[in-house]
Formats: sequence, structure tokens, C-alpha cells
Amino acid sequence: MRQKCTVLRDTGTPVTTGPFDLSGFRSPAARAATLETAGEPVVEVLEMDKNDLEDVVRDPRVRAVAPVMPTLLIEPAPLDSDTSDTATTVDDTRTWGVAAVGADTSSATGAGVTVAVLDTGIDADHPAFTGVDLVQKDFTGSGDGDRQGHGTHVAGTVFGRDVDGTRIGVARGVERGLVGKVLDDRGRGDSDMLLKGIQWAVDQGAHVVSMSLGYDFPGLVSSLIDQGWPADLATSSALESYRANLRIFDSLLDLLRARAAFGSGTVVVAAAGNESRRGVHPDYEIAVSLPAAAEGVVSVGALGEGASGLTIAPFSNTFPQISAPGVGVLSARSGGGLVAFNGTSMACPHVAGVAALWWERVLADSSPHAATTVTSRLLAHADTGAIDPAVAAADRGVGIVRAP
Repeated sequence: MRQKCTVLRDTGTPVTTGPFDLSGFRSPAARAATLETAGEPVVEVLEMDKNDLEDVVRDPRVRAVAPVMPTLLIEPAPLDSDTSDTATTVDDTRTWGVAAVGADTSSATGAGVTVAVLDTGIDADHPAFTGVDLVQKDFTGSGDGDRQGHGTHVAGTVFGRDVDGTRIGVARGVERGLVGKVLDDRGRGDSDMLLKGIQWAVDQGAHVVSMSLGYDFPGLVSSLIDQGWPADLATSSALESYRANLRIFDSLLDLLRARAAFGSGTVVVAAAGNESRRGVHPDYEIAVSLPAAAEGVVSVGALGEGASGLTIAPFSNTFPQISAPGVGVLSARSGGGLVAFNGTSMACPHVAGVAALWWERVLADSSPHAATTVTSRLLAHADTGAIDPAVAAADRGVGIVRAP
């Protein structure tokens, strides 16, 4: 059976061209020079069967191969009537999330930092993005723009300007935003679109990449069953695809970290997912899913306001690295105005925005100008003081993200 597979190649891997050509076995300095000038990860999609796969993996430049999997936006959770009216703004001048992460009292604005949002696109005409140099790239075939609304909301939280006197953006000094449309107008995409979007963002100089989306494992199982596959075979095939995609994601990020030796690198942030149902039962907790589960990705859980302090949102997947406001988050509505959403999709851009603030600080001081420095600061400065002590560390990670 032939199927679409994503192939990740490392063009910087030395190879021989013949049995007596030893040019691939060069000194460490020569190999480093090769990586600096030509060591680029290349993502491509091939139609292949088992025999083709055997041929492909013989190529020493191939780092990983995985079947193309469906992806989808992490759907906002329903607004709860008990919190939606109280958890959106503080004194009508800034959203509660901007205040909770300390962005409103930070001297950093994100100036000089480039942030990429990989989502459903953006409403570039929204007043929240006035003055931002938006670079759009469509990977879905549905065209630039955001007819779904999710991407506009996310981007507004990262770097949106004030709208009608209300501050919605964490890093409203960011002047260049990369908008990779990796989910179509229905909020659907696939792993190839996402991986190519990440590669594009890094090639464009993104300091931060924000992803509020996930791999659709249940959807793949259902699709195979609809095609007539037995349930056990469909589940097994989908599980193997998921495992292979985890490996290819890890390999891509590993290559990007290697490239960072010759530049500053990129902080990659992803939403943990909204599949938990603590309202049904306290133990109904789903673990962080791809791409947030990949090595090197900063995974983000969602917090809301509670009687005893910040509390984990009932939908937020467990085992994130860090948390941020994700309940009643007010941001840009596609078509104009503001709208409040719930979800780890809303928490993720808070962390991406704070990462931009830390990048500005790191680039201005004597610290190593590296993504690892920014990630370390994000995690080290996270705070638990405002979080309800009853919230388990496994649910909120190291704490709520804090601006410099």
C-alpha cells in the first residue's frame, strides 16, 4: 500500500560519492563549516510503499520518515458563565492575562524580536496589528487571511496593539510577525504543512514560534475505520504514525538546535491540549500531546482564576512544562473587535509573548544570545506564589510564566 510520507533530510550530513571518495570523512572544523554553509533541514513529501521506504532510509542524509498525519487547531473550550464576565480585563485597560504574567509592569516590549504564529492565518486589517510588519505564508492552499478566527486571536495575545483602550498583547513592541497558515479555513491541516511551516519560520529568522494546534490521532483512527479498516488495525497503524511523527519532530528540532550553534536559535512553544475533563472526574486527565510533547518544545498548560488563587483549567492537559492564563482570554476577533476564548490555545501565546520579552532582554545584555538562554529564563522565573497550593505540579509545570 502506498501512502504519503514526510521525509526529513539533513543536507549538512557528509556523504561519499563513491567507494574511494573519502571527502565525507573530514576534520571536525571542516564538518562544522559544512553545517554552517549548507546544513539545512529539508522537509519533503513522497508517495511510497515498503520497498520505497527501504531505499529512502539508506540515504545517510535522511534523519526520519513518518506517514503524514492530520492536524487540527486546539478548539477553544466553552466559556463558563461564572468566569467569562470577570476574567477578561483588569480595570478595562488590560486583559487579566497581560497583568497576570507581569507584562504590564515590564520595561521590555519585544522590540527587535521576530515572532512566528503557526495557525489559521491572520486578519491583517485588524487594528490590533497596525504597525506590525506581517509576513504571511500559506501552506494549506486556502490562501492568506484568517476565515476561522483562531489565528487572529492567538496573534493578538502575542503582539497585538491596544484595541479601544484595552491592552491585549503581551509583547506589543514586536514589529515583525511571521504568520504561517498551517491550518485551513476549517482549522484542519497535516503534519507536512506544520513541519514546513516551522522550517520556513526558522529560515525567516523567527526568535519564537507559537503553535496552538495538535496532531489528530483520534481523527486518523476514525478515517481509517471509515475506509473499511478493522478497528485494531486502524488503531495500530495510527499509533505507529504518531510514534514516527514524534521522532521526526524530535529530529527536526535537533537539527534546528545544531544550526543554533551558528546563530541565536528559536524558542518553540506549543499548547498542551484541551482533552482533559476534570469537571467529569478529578482523575480524567489527558497527557500533553504532539507537538507539545516533542523534545525541545516548551509545552503550556492553562490557568484560570479561582477563590484560592490561580487554578488549573479543567480542560488543560497534564504534564506541561509551564502554565499561563487560558480562561476568559480577551483578544482580537477576526473581522474586528475583541472576543474572549478559553483554552491552552490561549495560554500558549502568553508564553510566546513573554519569550519575546525575554529575548529583548537577552539580546541587550551580555548573556549568550541563544534560545537556550531564553528558555532557561522562562522556566527559572516562573512563579507559583499566585497559584492555588492545591494545584499539583504535574498539572501546572514550574508555574505561571513571568515577564522580565
